[in-house]
Amino acid sequence: MENQMEFNKTWESLGIDNDFLFGKVMQDPELCKELLQRILPDLEIDHIEYPELQKEIRPDVDAKSVRLDVYVKDGKGTVYDIEMQVSNTKELPQRSRYYQSMIDLQMIDAGQHYKKLKQSYVIFICLFDAFGKGRHMYTFENICREDNSVTLGDHTVKIFLNADGEMDDVSGELKAFLDYVKGREPEDDFVKRLEEAIKEAKKNREWRHEYMTLLMRDQENIEKGMERGKIEGRVEEIIETGFEFHLSENEILERMQKKLNISLQMAQEYFSNFGK
Repeated sequence: MENQMEFNKTWESLGIDNDFLFGKVMQDPELCKELLQRILPDLEIDHIEYPELQKEIRPDVDAKSVRLDVYVKDGKGTVYDIEMQVSNTKELPQRSRYYQSMIDLQMIDAGQHYKKLKQSYVIFICLFDAFGKGRHMYTFENICREDNSVTLGDHTVKIFLNADGEMDDVSGELKAFLDYVKGREPEDDFVKRLEEAIKEAKKNREWRHEYMTLLMRDQENIEKGMERGKIEGRVEEIIETGFEFHLSENEILERMQKKLNISLQMAQEYFSNFGK
């Protein structure tokens, strides 16, 4: 009961900066289109298509999968990935590179020509300044270092928005949205519509249950990670002691099985990864 009460408080306190709610609200094509137009005012976006909601990309068994918050296309086939980012994990440039590569893999099939790759935008909406220059918006495209007038023309753009910006460098409409992300009161019609959409989203029992399930799964993964960390610490101790006493690999594996109550296969996996 106490956990349920805590969850209720958490759910009711969520805002647009929560990636789960942001993804749900952006399922409204008009809201999503308006947001993209504020970020990219020079584009003419006629309509928005949703290939998949909260698209998950799994390139192959061994590669890291990604779940995109908002993955949409316009009528020209241009792809937009919009991500809400609260914490500064210090690896957003690398993550934007990985997301871009995953998006490209979805655009063309084996045997198709590279010209099939359409324009794409990877957009991070951040509550912090990822580059420390005070800007509200940082846009990156590939250009020639020796001659900045020469662009690579690979049709990829990466944008990092900063809700904590200080410069007068974006439109009033975009700044109103970023102010809202930062927690300020809505100031224009679009942002007020976003606020109403957030309130309605919180009334959706299916989304509420989905969020609670995700929270529980995250907690379980954290606990499993902590438990695995304890086991790995014991593994290192057993293996190092085994080496110190010149035990054979089979003897070390046997000790690991007995002391940790794990299978031979798991013991072999730990042993093969030792020192890596």
